[in-house]
Amino acid sequence: MTNSKDSKGFTLIELLVVIAIVAILAAVVIITLNPAELLRQARDSNRISDLSTLKTAVSLYLADGGTALDGGLGYTKCYTYVAATANCGGRNAGLTLTTTASRAVNGTGWLPVNFAGIASGAPFGQLPTDPTNDTTYFYAYAATTSATGFEISADMESTKYKNGGGSDVEGTDGGSSLTIYEVGTSLSL
Repeated sequence: MTNSKDSKGFTLIELLVVIAIVAILAAVVIITLNPAELLRQARDSNRISDLSTLKTAVSLYLADGGTALDGGLGYTKCYTYVAATANCGGRNAGLTLTTTASRAVNGTGWLPVNFAGIASGAPFGQLPTDPTNDTTYFYAYAATTSATGFEISADMESTKYKNGGGSDVEGTDGGSSLTIYEVGTSLSL
């Protein structure tokens, strides 16, 4: 009588080798993808989209016969939503900073344009704000005393969208600052 032992399965060494290979591959993928940078890029994409939406909304307001893009105050203020520093973080030097916690679209929000007065209705339910909204990353709005000159700006945080990055929007937007993304009709504010 022969005693035969059929072993089916993996040895401990084989399992440890496979686990080590999987761990190395996972580390390489995490280092290569850099999740923190991907999150910064996602927030920057949101900023670019929001500023495009705001620019389109202001243009729609103007096309509908709207006036007083400066809130009726003349070119003296820079508007932000709550978090900001003096002179809109240096973006609009010489302007008085005005902050508000309102996201209303009726002209009392951080962007003092009455979007509710557009004949087809306001293009959004409330004004968008920066995904981070702190003293470094925020949306700023300034307007000239003319009925058509305005600028909306935001700072990008990912290396991809910053000045000199692979998809640089700050240095190529035609604005007066190479380190701030600016949209509008008067990019020198």
